[in-house]
Amino acid sequence: MKRNKVEICGVNTAQLPVLTNAVMRELFVSLQAGELSAREKLVNGNLRLVLSVIQRFNNRGEYVDDLFQVGCIGLMKAIDNFDLSQNVKFSTYAVPMIVGEIRRYLRDNNPIRVSRSLRDIAYKALQVRDSLTNQNLREPSIVEISEAMDVPKEDVVFALDAIQDPVSLFEPIYHDGGDPIYVMDQLSDEKDHDTLWVEEISIREALTKLNEREKRILSMRFFEGKTQMEVAEEIGISQAQVSRLEKAAIHHMHKFIKA
Repeated sequence: MKRNKVEICGVNTAQLPVLTNAVMRELFVSLQAGELSAREKLVNGNLRLVLSVIQRFNNRGEYVDDLFQVGCIGLMKAIDNFDLSQNVKFSTYAVPMIVGEIRRYLRDNNPIRVSRSLRDIAYKALQVRDSLTNQNLREPSIVEISEAMDVPKEDVVFALDAIQDPVSLFEPIYHDGGDPIYVMDQLSDEKDHDTLWVEEISIREALTKLNEREKRILSMRFFEGKTQMEVAEEIGISQAQVSRLEKAAIHHMHKFIKA
């Protein structure tokens, strides 16, 4: 059966190559040694990744060709900044950068007008965030961003909110073959535990049935209010692993509470 030919920006998507992890690593080594042809091969070998990302923006009314070109810019930035020494899949690193580039493009073309001063603060904050992330290998806090910019943190928060598009709590951030990571998994738990003391007693008893790592993860997530990214960084495992362990631990606790 002949595969339909679909062209985006003159690229026949039916003929896009797929690179193995071994080939990807060899190309990154060659690129970092100064072989520029390796960069072109990495770009062409990851165009399917761009295609998969732009599908989530299909309902924005934008031309697919425009989104594809913007996504390719994000892909090239990811290729230029990818660190082989970090134990992270390239796709896991690249997807947020591609999404970020597309979101910046959509914000620039947003019909809702935001004052120039607010936009300037917001875009500067995004640049500082990216710079601090690359420097410290973690997501910076608003306080760190505001200190680096010498701007009150309230102004930074207000500016970023002004250019932000509404996002579903159940929008997947990335997927590494296991359970997807959703936006809601990034949110801190700021509940008033004083009003839930009865439930807390049951939860603390159920926690005793878990192993030490599961106890630590749930304690940090739901008693200390930390995000999955913060937990992963402190424990020294990936965010995807934190998500899987968290879900398994909660499942075990549910069985104990219902018993």
